[in-house]
Amino acid sequence: MWRSIWKNRGLILQMMRRDIAGRYRGSVMGLAWSFVTPVILLTTYAVVFSFVFNARWGVGLQQSRLDYAMLLFAGMIVHSLVAETIVRAPMLVVSNVSYVKKIVFPLEILPLVAVGTALFHAAISLLVLMIAMAFSVGHLPASALLLPFVWAPLVVLVLGAAWALASLGVFLRDIAQPIGLFMTVLLFASPVFYPLSALPAAVQPWVMLNPLTFAIEQSRAVLLAGQAPYWGGLVIYSLVAAACAWCGYAWFQKTRKGFANVL
Repeated sequence: MWRSIWKNRGLILQMMRRDIAGRYRGSVMGLAWSFVTPVILLTTYAVVFSFVFNARWGVGLQQSRLDYAMLLFAGMIVHSLVAETIVRAPMLVVSNVSYVKKIVFPLEILPLVAVGTALFHAAISLLVLMIAMAFSVGHLPASALLLPFVWAPLVVLVLGAAWALASLGVFLRDIAQPIGLFMTVLLFASPVFYPLSALPAAVQPWVMLNPLTFAIEQSRAVLLAGQAPYWGGLVIYSLVAAACAWCGYAWFQKTRKGFANVL
């Protein structure tokens, strides 16, 4: 799996650039939309939740009106990173039939391109969040440098799911239909709009089974609370993510022989 990624790294980057550029091709503002959109979202969250609803996170932080919006936005970035990839995954192979007919083309890189594009948009949103933090607090915590260690296992887990869904989408076209609804349900089942501590103690272990929960909580810890991540949990999360990625890749490679017959 890793050998294939390294061997095709140049092609992956080239297709990522084309994918990102193609999304904004023909628009007046072009790539600037990738920055403007998260700015508008963060502003909307700040106005609606802080000024209209007067919402407070309630975790003992000294909060300004912007704090709740930043806490919410941090969770939304993680969810959007996952959702953008998972929603696209079932149609990755189906929408690239010409590549299936080219025997020498490495189809396994298509999910990698989708994950890379999602990471690009997440990085832009993260930049907007950091600018808001610098404006609100006046500085960025040193622990923010540890964010890649929090996101890395999540990206590996999402990649494994994308490989599996990309394969299943070829044989079961209906699987693409409920994915958007599933991600919406997962949004409210994750501690995006509320802290994990707000849930009853009996419910919290079940919410922790949600693969987004740990990533969201740890992202907030390193970005906003200035805390180090829970390294023990990261090790376990990384092992599970690596196993899921390997299984997804193995399934994709096992079933790819039948893609051409179905398509």
